Amino acid sequence: MSGEKAELGTTGLRRDAIGLREVLFQSITAMAPAAAVAASIPSGAAFAGGSLPLSVLIALVACLFTASCVAELARELPAAGSVSTYVAQGLHPAIGFLVGWGYVFVEALVPPLLLLQLGFTTAGTLHQEWSSYPADLWWPWALAGAAIIGVSGYLGVRASARFGTVLGIFEVLVLLVFAIWLIGKAGGDNTLSVFGTSHTAEGYAGVSGVFAGSVYTVLAFAGFEAAAPLAEETRDPRRTMHRAVLGSALAIGLFYVLTTYAISVYYGPDRFQEFGASGAASWEGVARASFGLFWVLVFLAVVNSAIANANACATVSTRTAFALARIRVLPRFLAILHPKYRSPVAGIAVQTAVAVGAVLGLGFAYDPVTAFLLLATVIVTVVIGVYIVVNLACAGYFLRRRREALKPVRHVVLPLLGIVAFVPALLTAAGLPVFDFVSELSAPVSYAGSVVGVWMATGVVVLLVLMRRHPGRIAETARVHLDDDPSPTGLPQNGAVQR
Repeated sequence: MSGEKAELGTTGLRRDAIGLREVLFQSITAMAPAAAVAASIPSGAAFAGGSLPLSVLIALVACLFTASCVAELARELPAAGSVSTYVAQGLHPAIGFLVGWGYVFVEALVPPLLLLQLGFTTAGTLHQEWSSYPADLWWPWALAGAAIIGVSGYLGVRASARFGTVLGIFEVLVLLVFAIWLIGKAGGDNTLSVFGTSHTAEGYAGVSGVFAGSVYTVLAFAGFEAAAPLAEETRDPRRTMHRAVLGSALAIGLFYVLTTYAISVYYGPDRFQEFGASGAASWEGVARASFGLFWVLVFLAVVNSAIANANACATVSTRTAFALARIRVLPRFLAILHPKYRSPVAGIAVQTAVAVGAVLGLGFAYDPVTAFLLLATVIVTVVIGVYIVVNLACAGYFLRRRREALKPVRHVVLPLLGIVAFVPALLTAAGLPVFDFVSELSAPVSYAGSVVGVWMATGVVVLLVLMRRHPGRIAETARVHLDDDPSPTGLPQNGAVQR
């Protein structure tokens, strides 16, 4: 720690360290727009075909329901605990603890997920260009990414947030320029028919294909809430958090619609169902075939997106862990802050160790792609579950604690619509064949459910022990830590909580 002794934070995280721009890109990079455009969104083409732009538009509307709820709660309850605090106040502190327990777990797994992608994407591309490079030499790139993210987090939120901003701007600009270029090259083939149901894949005609495509594309929006854990380090957090969460979901959603439209009309909507994440029928494949060395920028944007996403989610996991350790429901050493940078250095060290261990352990036990799919299934299943509970918490908070500020549409109708929108995505992520377009998970990816079950069962045991021995600590999950908060409990005194 540069010869400086780390200490248990008594003054808290660094206040007023970042503003709207950095916080906005915290959410944007957590959504990994370039990786989503190139890899996850095309998975919906197998169902929606050339009508995938309509699926993405429907997914955007669905995600805005939940983004609105998170934004409303982030404005009312600016706290590093974010979703844990929201659920603790909107439903019950015990549920808030379990949400925080699950959220810390999956956000800690996002960096190794992205580091695996960084490794096999880079190794595969180098092997394709130079056959002498071993296709299975993926791990040095993953470890290099882990080192970059660890140093960025250690240097504090200002450094990591600005690093994420630069990375986010690069990946969005590359894909945006390419999309506009594709639209121009499509010329007379540009058509608004891709926003209808006439180009769906064979076997998924009409609305059913569009719906199936939207379920798969909705997963690309995960991460819009990632700004919320930075509330205690942000200037004017109540206003900034609201704008960042809602703004990132809307901006990147429109970016997804534009890029999906561009590649659909250029490639051909009637044959778009064959489009995917690799090979000639992919973003990189189209760039290689038609635009010369521009494919290098597309490749770098995807690699950049993996690093940026890992960086953003490492920040989320360490801040949420800090918030729970501060009230001693997680080991207290996770609340240790660097005396200069005010970064949770112990949490960053643990995060780095988890990332390296998961990458090497799972990557070599299976292979990097299988390990990626296993982690992705665990992460998406829990994150979608958290979104559903947060929607409930939004309605509960305004109905129970802020009745005077209740807006029925915003605080009741939208949360219910958000739940309805995410239930199919949850079933799809878990591989439960409720719909005919959901495939059962293959082994060892099917182990994901067991991993989630064991972790949450452990959380229940920890909760019961804490409630028996230290019941006050669970109640502290509802606490909002603000310097300008005069209340002895840390709960807001602006009418947000009726005690």
